[in-house]
Amino acid sequence: MRYAAPVPLKRPFLKWAGGKTKLVPAIREFVPAGTRRLIEPFIGSGAVALNLALPMAILADANADLISVYRELQQGGEKFVAACAALFTPSANESAVYYTRRAEFNASSNRRRKAGLFIYLNRHGYNGLCRYNASGGFNVPFGRYKAPRFPRDELHAFHAVLQNCELRHADFRDVLAEAGEGDFVYCDPPYVPASATANFTAYAKGAFGKLEQADLAACCRVAARRGATVVLSNHDTPGTRALYADADQQRELLVGRRISCHAANRGAARELLVVYRPSRLLV
Repeated sequence: MRYAAPVPLKRPFLKWAGGKTKLVPAIREFVPAGTRRLIEPFIGSGAVALNLALPMAILADANADLISVYRELQQGGEKFVAACAALFTPSANESAVYYTRRAEFNASSNRRRKAGLFIYLNRHGYNGLCRYNASGGFNVPFGRYKAPRFPRDELHAFHAVLQNCELRHADFRDVLAEAGEGDFVYCDPPYVPASATANFTAYAKGAFGKLEQADLAACCRVAARRGATVVLSNHDTPGTRALYADADQQRELLVGRRISCHAANRGAARELLVVYRPSRLLV
């Protein structure tokens, strides 16, 4: 699917390490004409779903807190948005308030309140990171921003998209098992480390290591054999290229890096866009 003119990009309401807004134009090129369903096993900030806006979608993630936020927005609409807005006041942009609310988030069993706190922590925390300690507690430090903006318009835009989506807290293997003919699958997994100090895999309980990376590659191949178009992004490393050596296409991309704590390291990062086209072979 190629567009005659550039389509303005919508920004998600969550700040996210490795968010895919900038990659949307490249991803869009591989969406076959007439595609009706998007499948994303790693929804993240939702930038791809927001901008592709296909008629139907299965949006999933291993991060239960993230899926809970989307469910509350999907079901609560403006009431949920208003509850979130109440958390964004000048007096709340203080480290003491932030750490009190972070503790409340980790202890809370109230889904609506916890979802709202997640958005507050996301916009006030350091670099928009989503990170958990070994005990499963959210542990991102205070971000010290001058005036975090409440993303009201972005929340409303994503609420509209969510009305045609099925949300799941699920393992990527289970989600990809449903992909078949006519589906467009986009996978944005925790990336393989680009260096010894750049490993952002702790955004959900449990690790995403070499075994998971290999299983994901296998699931992508099988989904394509069932007739799905599969696109996946990851760091451009020799290991990634070898893992997806049988793909129909590997495209190099340079993407701005914003997560490094060192300003000098926030240049363009080499990423790889992997494409499996439908083969409809017996599996």
